[in-house]
Amino acid sequence: MASIKLKNISKEFWKKSSDKKLNVLDNVSFEVKDGEFVTLFGPNGCGKTTLLYIIAGIEDPSSGEVFIGGRNPGLSSVGFVFQNYNESMLPWRTVEGNIRLGLEMLDLPESERKRITDDILKKAGLFERKDEYFYELSGGMKQLVAICRAFAFDPGILLMDEPFSSLDYSTSRKMGLELLEIWKEKKKTTLFVSHDIDEAIFLADRVMVLTKMPAKIKDVIEIDLPRPRKIDVISSKKFFMIRNKILGISNYEQ
Repeated sequence: MASIKLKNISKEFWKKSSDKKLNVLDNVSFEVKDGEFVTLFGPNGCGKTTLLYIIAGIEDPSSGEVFIGGRNPGLSSVGFVFQNYNESMLPWRTVEGNIRLGLEMLDLPESERKRITDDILKKAGLFERKDEYFYELSGGMKQLVAICRAFAFDPGILLMDEPFSSLDYSTSRKMGLELLEIWKEKKKTTLFVSHDIDEAIFLADRVMVLTKMPAKIKDVIEIDLPRPRKIDVISSKKFFMIRNKILGISNYEQ
């Protein structure tokens, strides 16, 4: 596994409509420990996705440094689950075929690829649907396949950009439970972007609260809720206390 460390990350973009700069991230520094699940919570458009892109090496920071396990990151050490699964999945492949895609880039025997794929399919409850084509699945199942593919590739870091934002409330909660079941087995260092306060708390060991753009880390809240978590924890008194605290810090209505 690997840790994530950001040191004084800032990001600026030139606005196409003028010669002015758009400040997106402002001197962001934090660390995610090995095996930790951290959520980034903040308003829409505050720079959360840009921050993930910088960690993944898709975008370069205007200033500052990113370290993964003490080294500069490479794409092979990072798994990315996009907000829109259609950006990364192949509809003409089966469930099994999509999960195997990352493994096909590795120098592994066929027997090992099959073992890894079958294992993740069983953990996610997808083994009986492995031969269905991706385009035949519901939105929730498609996103679960995208998550399974990222875990199967076995990266040191898993970055997730609001993967459940297009799902209805009950489906997104079900997918959250499925995600935690897989994470419990793999204990991947995970950074999860969310603007859903309940989701951010339910999944995380810690919630990092971001300001509006240009984003800064406003506060970091430890989530002192027992694991493994069940959905009824969302209605607990302790959950509501944490929720109110984070909303008070973030200072905007969810």
